[in-house]
This record gives sequence, C-alpha cells and structure tokens, in this order.
Amino acid sequence: MASVLLVEDDETIRRLVLFALHQDGMDVEVAADGASALAAFAARRPDLVVLDLLLPDIDGFEVCRRMRQIAPTPILMLTALAQEDHVVRGFELGADDYLTKPFSVRVFLARVEALLRRSSHQPPERERPITIGDLVIDLDRVEVRVRGDRVDLTPNEFRILSYLARKAGQVVNSVSLLRQIQDVACDDREAQEIIKVHIRHLRNKIEQNADAPRYIRTVRGFGYILDYPTTSEVAKS
Repeated sequence: MASVLLVEDDETIRRLVLFALHQDGMDVEVAADGASALAAFAARRPDLVVLDLLLPDIDGFEVCRRMRQIAPTPILMLTALAQEDHVVRGFELGADDYLTKPFSVRVFLARVEALLRRSSHQPPERERPITIGDLVIDLDRVEVRVRGDRVDLTPNEFRILSYLARKAGQVVNSVSLLRQIQDVACDDREAQEIIKVHIRHLRNKIEQNADAPRYIRTVRGFGYILDYPTTSEVAKS
C-alpha cells in the first residue's frame, strides 16, 4: 500500500482528495500547513507528497525546497496559480508534476499513479555504465560522475540524462524526454518548457560552463543531443 502525504489547507479540496486516495487504496496522512507537513515528511518519509502551494504559514515553494533537501520523494503540486513562472519555479525547486485547480479526480489519480510507478521502477537487468567524454552514467547504481566527481541529480534529472545517454549522438525532442518522467501527455509547448527547466539544471551540474555546454547541446527547433566533441572538433569551433 502506497503512503501519501496530503498537504492542503482548503477543507473542501482536502476531503475530496483524501476520499479519492482512500478509494484508490492508499494510506494517507494529512497536513493543513507547511510546518506540520515538514514534520510529517521527516518522520514518515511517504512514497508521494501532494502539495498545495498556497499554505497559511510556509508557502508550498519553500516546503517543496526543504522536502527535496531531505529525500527525492515524488512531489505533485496542486496550484490555483496557473501562471507559467509559478509552474517553472515549482519544477526548479524539485517538484515532479503539477495540477491546476480545479481538476478532475480521474486526472489527479492518473498523475499520482504515474509518479508512484516512476519512483518504484527498477532496471530489469544490470547495464554497463555509459561513458561520454569525462561523463560516466552508472544506470544500475543510479550514479553520475563528471571528471571523477560524483554529481547529485534529482530522479527526473537522472532519467532525462540516462535517456539522452542511451540515445547519444541522436537528437531527442522534448516530448520524448518528458515521457521519461511522466506518463500523462502534455502539448508540445508545455513539454518544451518543462524539459527546458530540467536541461538547465543538468547543465549547471555537469558542464564546466553551463552557458557554453559541451555535453547537452540544443538543436534549435528539434530538441537536445548528448555527445562530447573530439579534440579536432573543439579546435575548429
């Protein structure tokens, strides 16, 4: 039975979501404010967090940031703030998905189940580490090293980087990358914005100069490609 921490101060929405999760067979703990949510998260370490952004004490963005410092638990944001910058900020702080209020219970449960499936996925068999230049991606140990130093990635960042590595030398579009981190479809523009955030974070972590990336390069109008230029290619650039 999956455990869910539901953080929502609106009683009507809280009761609706709680009922839906219970009907889906999940064990749910409820918090109505940020401080209670953080205490429950640290004590229980749930399988998933459903997090409202507009809380009465600590806002959901800060709660998300603090939770992400503790564990890589999937976080589904619930927000009445449909502006793009709010959504992007949530992803930047480590959220895995979001829903804008009001929302369909069926869509909500689909997002919850998709996140739980992603977080419980294990590779079916051992795979050799992928080495590209000074970048080493160990798929079995879920570990990334750059120039010998370990790099800490979120689960979504690791899935995106692993997929790019498996397709090394090929251009991959944003929709294909988004499928690696969520099962629910988005339109092209939304996929581009979500993946753009994750790619920026990856570049900040693995590139020596994120503004002039050598590993993850943008192919304008098509997507992204992971490779590493040879010495001769660098000399020509």
